[in-house]
Order: sequence, then structure tokens, then C-alpha cells
Amino acid sequence: MLTSFFGKSKPVNGIVITLFLILFFTIANFRSWFLDFELLIFLEKFVVLVCLILSVFILNFIAKKNELTQRSAYKILFFAIFSASFFSLLKNHQVIFANLCVLFALRRVISLQTKKVVQRKIFDATFWICIASLFYFWAILFLVVVYAGIIYYLPKAKNWLIPPIAALTVTLLTQSFHIIAYDQFYTLGEWFQWNYFDYSNYQDPKILIPISIILALALWSLVQFFSVVNKASVSVKASLNLVLLSLLTAVGVAIFAPTKDGSELIFFFVPLSIIVSIYFDQKSDKVFREVLLALLILMPLCIPLLF
Repeated sequence: MLTSFFGKSKPVNGIVITLFLILFFTIANFRSWFLDFELLIFLEKFVVLVCLILSVFILNFIAKKNELTQRSAYKILFFAIFSASFFSLLKNHQVIFANLCVLFALRRVISLQTKKVVQRKIFDATFWICIASLFYFWAILFLVVVYAGIIYYLPKAKNWLIPPIAALTVTLLTQSFHIIAYDQFYTLGEWFQWNYFDYSNYQDPKILIPISIILALALWSLVQFFSVVNKASVSVKASLNLVLLSLLTAVGVAIFAPTKDGSELIFFFVPLSIIVSIYFDQKSDKVFREVLLALLILMPLCIPLLF
């Protein structure tokens, strides 16, 4: 039943998933949004919610436009489930803004396969990642994906010079804004975030249980993913390899994250949602997929109640 409903991409799927995200975002931010009501904070959180919902549909657009998955709603459902499983993520404005910027960048990198206006796409992708790093410094690691896209599609010397130019553009714009708005320079200390390898928060069942389930699902789905990559056309194979590289990069971001509370995993959820969606798009093991999908949907509902 669930696989039949989410196995098709229809407007009603998007509405249901959007309402699902709104519900959990409201629960996670209920105190600061309503009990300690302040108009500016309310509006700020509303903008964050809009960005989170926009992330869902940008992810859907990337997967559909580049034929990374079949025409199903699984990918956006999984992103919503994974995100809703961590209330710390839903309260962290910085990672939500940064993730949206990374999605814009990933969209431009994967579209390099068309080999149209490639210089602009490389510039845009780098620009968005640098903007993301202003919200969450370690998002800068996703520049690896930009250079991988250049290697895959257009390994010309002049294309390697575009990312530094885009980074310099962001630097100049940021400095100009800070001088005009705050009458001071934006320093390296304000941008850089020290990494702390303190994983003690992961001992909390509210974090440990969903992480364990998500990692097990990732390992299980990667087996099917590699099989699909081997059978894919050359252009799609390159795009899927970039998705896999994004997954590995997101692991690096999580490792170097200054705070380990689950919110740092949002970058991991984007490529993982595509990979798990590829597994669910297969026609075999229908009963198993039905049970697994039901358990995943129940995960963000049960964990707050049990712990």
C-alpha cells in the first residue's frame, strides 16, 4: 500500500510529504515558535521551514531532470523521514540554509553532462558552495564534487581556474557586505569552525537509534546502487558516481563538524535519499520493502515518544 502510493510521483505525494515536514518542524520548534513568541523569531523560523521544503523539491528536480531515479516520490520521502528523525537538525538554521545552497550547487554540477554553458555552471556551483560555507564552514568540502564534475565532463585547464574566481567573488561580496553593514572586515576566525571529535552525543538513544537504522539502510542500499551504476549509460553513470562522491563528502563533513548532534548529517541525507530510492524503485522484495518503508515512517514518530 505505502509502496504503491509513494512509488508514483504525483502532486498529492508532495503535499503529504510537505505536511509531514511541517508537522515535525512545528513540534521541534514549538516552544520558541509559539510559547516564547516573538515576531522576528517566528518569521525567521518560517523562512527556515520554507528553505527546508524547498530543499525537498530541489532534490526531486535534480533526480528527475537527470534520470537518477525512477518517477517515484521515494527520494523526497526519505529525505523528509531522515530530517524529521533529528529534532536538533530541525532547530539548526545554519545547516538547513547550507544544505539548500549545496543542493543548488549539486544541481549545476550534475547538469554539466549537457556540456552547455559549462563555465557558468562551474562558477555557479562553486559560488553556492562558498555561500554554504558561510553558514556551515565544512560545507566547503563539497568543492571536491565540483572538481570531480570538471574531471568527468570537461577536463580542460581553463575550467580548473573558474572555482578560484568564484570563491574570490564570494569573498569580495562578503567583505563588502560586512563593511557596509557592520563597518568591519569579515575575518577568517568568523568563517572557520574548529572540528571536535567528540561523539559523546551519539550515545543518546534519540541520536544513536536513527543513525544506526539509517547507516544500516545505507549499507543495504549501496549493494543495489553499485549494480545499477554498472548497468547505467555513460552519462547517467557519471551522475551516479557524483552522487556517491557527494555521499562520501558528506561523511567527511559529519566527521569534521564542530557539533555532533545529528544536524550535521543533513548533507548525508541528500545523496542517501537518492541511493535508497534506487533500491525501492526495484520491483523485487515488495513485502520486505513495504514493511521497511512502514518502519522508516514510524521511526521519527516513535523515537521522541519512547525516549
